[in-house]
Amino acid sequence: MTKLSVNINKFATIRNSRGGNNPDVLKVAIDAQLFGADGVTVHPRPDERHIRYADVRAIKPIITTEFNIEGNCREQKFVDLVLEVKPDQVTLVPDAEGQLTSDHGWDTIRHKDYLVEMIGIFKAAGIRTSIFVDPVIEMVEGALETGTDRIELYTEAYARHYHEDREQAIAPYVAAAKRAHELGLGINAGHDLDLDNLRYFAEHIPYLDEVSIGHALVCDALYLGFENTIQLYKRQLRF
Repeated sequence: MTKLSVNINKFATIRNSRGGNNPDVLKVAIDAQLFGADGVTVHPRPDERHIRYADVRAIKPIITTEFNIEGNCREQKFVDLVLEVKPDQVTLVPDAEGQLTSDHGWDTIRHKDYLVEMIGIFKAAGIRTSIFVDPVIEMVEGALETGTDRIELYTEAYARHYHEDREQAIAPYVAAAKRAHELGLGINAGHDLDLDNLRYFAEHIPYLDEVSIGHALVCDALYLGFENTIQLYKRQLRF
């Protein structure tokens, strides 16, 4: 079954808006696991507007499931943090400085040499690597050349067009996933997946290892409760 990794950044955003430690992101990480999440994802950014670097260090010792750190490897501070903490997985995203949220995948052809270098650093430390990729066959094939273990399909386009024509929206993702599997790459996915579009995505994407979901899941938790929401998302991955 496809694993669910819960991105807890938005809990940290709420905490930071008032100062103090409410909600306690360490408790959130522990509870996510207790409530059934297969992993916890964090995405620290240089301005620490949500997850702080200190949070990442504090979360690592309490994680009993998979720990995934997303971020921009162009930031040396991020690279140093990942090598210090040694999560189960590092997901590399091509964010620009000050970017609100991730909005595209790597150009794995143009940035091949750079990705080979960075992925080699993390893999030498025993950390599984994944890189953000758009559902484009050439980018998937280019990902193989970087040495990454997995790709993470950037699913914003699927989510945006899901209600217009879900078959057309998912078609490039199906093709990309099939090609990735042929090449021996693991397949993750994330961005704007929610209770409405997740099941259809998971049912049609072959060999899907993991989805990482944060914003929609936290929004649902405000109405439905954190434990119940995690279980509802898990059910979308069971079929």
